[in-house]
Amino acid sequence: MLRLRCKAKNGTHVMQGLTSLSCVQELKDKVAELTGIPCEVQKIMAGYPPSSLDLSNGDVHLQDFPIKSGDTLIVEEEKNKPKPQPPLGVSKSNASPSLPKDSSPVLARRVVPADNSCLFTSVFFVVEGGVYDPSCAPEMRGLIAQIVASDPSSYSEAVLGKSNQEYCDWIRRDDTWGGAIEVSILSKFYQCEICVVDTQTVRVDRFGEDAGFSKRVLLIYNGIHYDPLQRAVPGSDAPAQTIFSTSDDIILAQALELADEARRKRQFTDVNRFSLHCMVCQKGLVGQAEARDHAKETGHTNFGEV
Repeated sequence: MLRLRCKAKNGTHVMQGLTSLSCVQELKDKVAELTGIPCEVQKIMAGYPPSSLDLSNGDVHLQDFPIKSGDTLIVEEEKNKPKPQPPLGVSKSNASPSLPKDSSPVLARRVVPADNSCLFTSVFFVVEGGVYDPSCAPEMRGLIAQIVASDPSSYSEAVLGKSNQEYCDWIRRDDTWGGAIEVSILSKFYQCEICVVDTQTVRVDRFGEDAGFSKRVLLIYNGIHYDPLQRAVPGSDAPAQTIFSTSDDIILAQALELADEARRKRQFTDVNRFSLHCMVCQKGLVGQAEARDHAKETGHTNFGEV
C-alpha cells in the first residue's frame, strides 16, 4: 500500500487506496477527487527539486515511476491546456461559470534598482509584505553592522574575510554589495526563511531552513543582482503576497520554474566571466576574481558591469 501526500492550492491531502500496481489513471482520478483539478490539466511533480512526471499513459503502473510510500506529490493546474468541456446536454446556465484567464495568482519578480543595495531593498520588500522603499538600505546596513559588532566570536575574520571592525565599516558603505552572510543575518533578525533562487544553476538556497521559522520569503538572483518575488493576480488591485508558509512547497516549485525560464532566456550573469570596470580608476576587469584582487590591491570596491 502506498501512503502519499498530495499538496495543492487547497491544502495537503493524504492519498489512500493506491498501491505500486495501481495505474496512472487511478492516481489522476484520486488527485482530481481530492483537489478538484481535472485529470486533463493536472501537473504532478515529485522529488526535490520537484520535477514533472510524465503521466500521459494512463495504463502505466506507479511502480514504473520514482514514487515511494511517504512521498509528497505536488499538484498544479496547467494553464496552457484547455479545460475539459461540459458534456453535451448541459446548458450554459447550469455549467459552472468560467473564471477569467488571469484570475489565478502568478509568482513573478518585482524589479528593484541595481544600485549596490538591491539585496537590502529586496529583503525589505518581501519581509514588509510588499513595501518598496529604496531608502531602507542604510538602516539595514547599520543593523547588520550592529549585529556583527555585538558578536565578534561568531563573526570572526575567518567567517567575514576581514576583521570584525573592517567588515562593519565596509558593510555600512553604500557602494558595497550584500551576499550570503548578510542574507543569513537578516533571516535570523526577521525570523523567517529567506529562499534565494539562482537563475544560472536553477538552485534554491534556503537561509534559516533549520531554524523552525514559520514564514518564508523569496528572492531571485542572477549572479550579481537580487530582485524580490511576489505572487499576485494579474490585472487585480489586490495586494501581492510576499510572505508564505515554510510548509508551502508549491511556492518553491513555482520559484524554480521561474528561475529555469530565466535560465533558458539566459537571464543570468556568469560571475566568473562577466565584464566590469572600476568606477574609481576605470580599469577593465573580468569576473569577480579579478574584481576581488583589484579591490585588495587598490582599495577600490565600486564596480560597474559593462
